Amino acid sequence: MSLYQGLLQRAAEGRPIRVGLIGAGKFGSMYLSQIPRTPGVHLVGIADVNPVAARANLTRVGWEPSRLAATSFAEALKTGQTFITERVEALLACPEIEIVVECTGHPIAAVDHILAAFASGKDVVNVTVEADAFCGPLLATRAKASGRIYSLAYGDQPAMICDLVDWARTCGFPVVAAGRGHKWLPHFAQSTPDTVWDNWGLSPAQAERGGLNPKMFNSFLDGSKPSIESTAVANATGLGVPSNGLQYPPASIEDIPYVTRPIAEGGCLERKGMVEVISSLERDGRSIPYEIRMGVWVTVEGETEYIRNCFEEYKAHTDPSGRYFTLYKRWHLIGLEVGQSVASVALRREPTGCPIAWNADVAATAKRDLREGETLDGEGGYKVWGKLTPAKESAEKSFLPLGLAHGIRLVRPVRAGQALTWADVERVPSNALRLREEMVRECAPGGLG
Repeated sequence: MSLYQGLLQRAAEGRPIRVGLIGAGKFGSMYLSQIPRTPGVHLVGIADVNPVAARANLTRVGWEPSRLAATSFAEALKTGQTFITERVEALLACPEIEIVVECTGHPIAAVDHILAAFASGKDVVNVTVEADAFCGPLLATRAKASGRIYSLAYGDQPAMICDLVDWARTCGFPVVAAGRGHKWLPHFAQSTPDTVWDNWGLSPAQAERGGLNPKMFNSFLDGSKPSIESTAVANATGLGVPSNGLQYPPASIEDIPYVTRPIAEGGCLERKGMVEVISSLERDGRSIPYEIRMGVWVTVEGETEYIRNCFEEYKAHTDPSGRYFTLYKRWHLIGLEVGQSVASVALRREPTGCPIAWNADVAATAKRDLREGETLDGEGGYKVWGKLTPAKESAEKSFLPLGLAHGIRLVRPVRAGQALTWADVERVPSNALRLREEMVRECAPGGLG
C-alpha cells in the first residue's frame, strides 16, 4: 500500500496519525502549511518557547483560527484541533501523541527532547540535523533500545540523499558517491556574520527585510552546514568520508559523473563509496550553468558491459567511459516535505534515514588565530567553522565537535585552520558533554557498538 493510501485509510477509520511538533519557526511553519492538506494526520499539539509567535506563524501559513481553539491536549484530541503550549514536557506527556517532530534547530535542546520522547514511548522525526551530527549514533542506539523509531526529516537534504542511496543499492548499483550541492569558494570558510551577505549574494537591506539570521545563513556559507549534513549522510548510509574534509569539486549537473569518480580515473574521490558536495561556482567565482546548488545526487557504477550498454541505449548521461551515471533531484522543498517522514514512520515503521554507523564527525576548526581566554561562539559565528572529519580520526585526536563549540573558553591559543581539541578548551560539566562522552564510549567508529 502506498503511503498516501495508508493515510486515506487512517482517515477513513477515524484514527489519524497523532503528531506533536516542537518548534514552530521557519522549518516548522513549512510543515504546518501542509498539514491541513494531508489526510490522516492530526497535529495534536505544538510546543514553542514563544506561543504568540507560533500562533502568528500558523495564521501566516493559512490556518483557520478555529483550528487553534483547543485549550488543552484533551480538548484537542476530542475536537481535532491543535493545542499550543510553551511546555515541551507537557506535549511529551500526552500519551496519545505517536510521533514527535523535533524542529527547534537547537542541537543541545533537541537531544534532550529526543531522548525524552523515546522515554515517553514516542517515535521521533528529527529536523535538527545538527543534533544528529553531534550524537546521532547515540540517538539511534537509544531509539532501538526503547523500541522506538528515530528518523531524519525528508525534505532536508540528508534524508533525500539517503533515499537516493537506498534506491541505488536496492536496484543493485554500487554507490560511488552521494551528496548535495552548495555555493562554495575556499575563502568562504573564513566568512563571518559580518561578511555573509556579500558572499551569499544579498544586500544587508534585503537580509533585514526578510528577517534573515546572519549567523544561521553563515553556517551554510562557511561550510559548517554542508559538513553537518554530510556527516548525517555518512552515518546513515555507511559511506566513507574524505580524509581532509569536503573537496567541493565545481561541476554542472552534466559533469557530476565526471568529477565523482576515483582520482585514478580522472575524478576527485580518494576511493569509491564516499560523501561529497558539488560546488555551483568555478574556483574563479564564475557561476556554473545548470548547477545542483539546491539539490541532491548519487553516482552509481555500471559494473558490467551489459549494464553500460543499457545506459547508452536509454540515453543515460554518463562519464566518457560509460561506467558512471548520476541520478539527481535539483531541488528540495525543506519543511514542505516532512510529511513523507511522518507517514513512513507511522505506517511502515521505517525511518527516512537513521544512523547505522559512526563514520563521520564535524570538528570545530579555527577561522582565525584564536587567543587563550576567548569564548567560542559556535556554528556560523566569528571564530570556528565545522569541518567534515572521519570519526576514527576525531575520536583518536579528541577533536572538539562543532555542536559543543559554543560558550566555552579557550585555555590555550589555536592557530587559524587548526582543528580544536578538548585540550584546547575548558571542559565544563553539562548534560551535553555527558551525552557526547557516552557516544564516544558506546559507539565505536565504523559501527554502533
